[in-house]
Amino acid sequence: MSASHPVRRLDPILVDRIAAGEVVERPASAVKELVENAIDAGARSIEVTIEGGGRRLIRVVDDGAGMSAADLSLAVERHATSKLPGGDLTRIETLGFRGEALPSIGAVARLTLTSRTAQAETGATLTVDAGVKGEVRPAASARGTRIEVTDLFSATPARLKFLKSDRAETAAIGDILRRLAVAQPEIRLTLRPEGGAALVFPAEPDPGPSGTLRRLTGVFGPEFGANALPLDMAREGFALSGHIGLPSYHRGAANQIHFTVNGRPVRDRLLLGAVRGAYADTMSSDRHPVLALAILCDPALVDVNVHPAKTEVRFREPGLIRGLIVSAIHETLRQAGLRGSSTGASRTLEALRPAGLVAHTGAAAHAGPAPSLLRGLPSFGAPAGYRAGPARAGAFAGLAEAPQARFEHDFAPPSADLRPEPDMEARSVEPIAHPLGAARAQLHETYIVAQTADGLVLVDQHAAHERLVYERLKRERARGGIARQGLLIPDVVEMAPADADRLVAAAPDLDRLGMTLEPFGTGAVLVREVPAALAGASIRGLVTDILDALDASGLEDDSPDGTDDGGGPLGRRLDAILSRMSCHGSIRAGRRLRPEEMNALLREMEATPLAGTCNHGRPTFVELKLHDIERLFGRR
Repeated sequence: MSASHPVRRLDPILVDRIAAGEVVERPASAVKELVENAIDAGARSIEVTIEGGGRRLIRVVDDGAGMSAADLSLAVERHATSKLPGGDLTRIETLGFRGEALPSIGAVARLTLTSRTAQAETGATLTVDAGVKGEVRPAASARGTRIEVTDLFSATPARLKFLKSDRAETAAIGDILRRLAVAQPEIRLTLRPEGGAALVFPAEPDPGPSGTLRRLTGVFGPEFGANALPLDMAREGFALSGHIGLPSYHRGAANQIHFTVNGRPVRDRLLLGAVRGAYADTMSSDRHPVLALAILCDPALVDVNVHPAKTEVRFREPGLIRGLIVSAIHETLRQAGLRGSSTGASRTLEALRPAGLVAHTGAAAHAGPAPSLLRGLPSFGAPAGYRAGPARAGAFAGLAEAPQARFEHDFAPPSADLRPEPDMEARSVEPIAHPLGAARAQLHETYIVAQTADGLVLVDQHAAHERLVYERLKRERARGGIARQGLLIPDVVEMAPADADRLVAAAPDLDRLGMTLEPFGTGAVLVREVPAALAGASIRGLVTDILDALDASGLEDDSPDGTDDGGGPLGRRLDAILSRMSCHGSIRAGRRLRPEEMNALLREMEATPLAGTCNHGRPTFVELKLHDIERLFGRR
């Protein structure tokens, strides 16, 4: 309190301008409030026109219920609203409810409202100029409401200095419209920017999954439909539905993650954290999925009155909703089986396309093979005349269960099966009908080339087997214990004393993962048992990776009874350590595989959930259809 000035009430217009700073931060904020009002009014078509990035003009026209002359006059008064008839803040069922949007916009700009109800013969219009309300006058109007905001922030010029370029403000408005389009697929939304193409989202009359997917394809782009999985799950009063992108279809930013709660678009840290947890072992930490999920629940179970922009919510039981999201995404991805991103082929074509390849009316014209391609011709793991014998049923169990030292023994085929067969074509039927086809070659002892019925598949053998070992270890842990193998001679691993203490402290939890160790003096641990799937791996390398996983995620027991082996915090940390460990039991790049081994790897990939990506989010295979290959050579 100032010593030289007495306490006084601020001017009402000044109060409105101060309050407007929380509601209207930029043109996009004004558009959001006006479009949400139109949705609450029952509009089925909403058109937004902007000029100067929204600074000079924002016009919102809807075909909603409209307002009478009396309602029009009251609507621009602060905290006047029709959306809380019972005054119960615990059961908010509309997008707006505070009655602040129109008076806040009118306090910092020139606001003109024109509206007519279905019962009225004529409409009414009202202007608010920098907080000063004019008189209500009759006006010609179609049914619905037309709102024009001109010279935004003209009454508070300091705010103009903080706005970005017209292009950036227009992009922000477009993002608002996209989020509302995801939340309300049954409403037609149109954005007409100054000097740019209109952004139109046609109404989807079908409110089911197919109509929703069409709207999402319009928002995310045409590739989303081919890379999306439908999701539908309910639990204890919450229903979750929508579409999620495959782990191999991702973005560099999280702006393509859309959530709605009872029809309200939200950006909530709890929900974003749940998505990150659900995709943690299928996507790189610097990449983000593409998805749109809708949460429906009793309004009493969620508080939407926690943020001025109404973009954040608070759930009464946050653990329940987080668990629902994580388990629903996990289950949906597992049920999808082996699916890779449809964009993998186009990226591969761009990488393989030689410079100088020019298409002329359906034919490729170039002087000759690119020298760089000639220099890089790879060697093949199996000569063309060799015949791959049929893979034994269940044979790939050895890849996931046996120590790496036994790998070749388990899959060593009879020598007769690898002799050249002049009549191979007639005597053998190879499994090209399988999703990943039949192994034809191994390139650089790292990549498997397989032929499918309509193309070919390139498989990264180490990334693929790493996923298989990881999923097997997780299954064993879920069933009550990971199979372990005792070391004939326990291995002593020396390290810094602090690292040794950290490992010993985590020993009870590591024991759940099949690894038994104990202190061995100062700065060393004695390893007695390791998971059977990792037997033969470097113990020192395994211990080092476990230390890295502990440093990255911690292993403090967040469960009250120390029994969290599932989707809780401890379970997720144990999975993170299993992910690091599984790398040591996987086929290494540079290892030559026999045909049976390659085919067994392909069959096991087809039977393993999430096998389209490794534990770190890298793709395990890329598929090229025959027409993709023909495009590469200019045949199409």
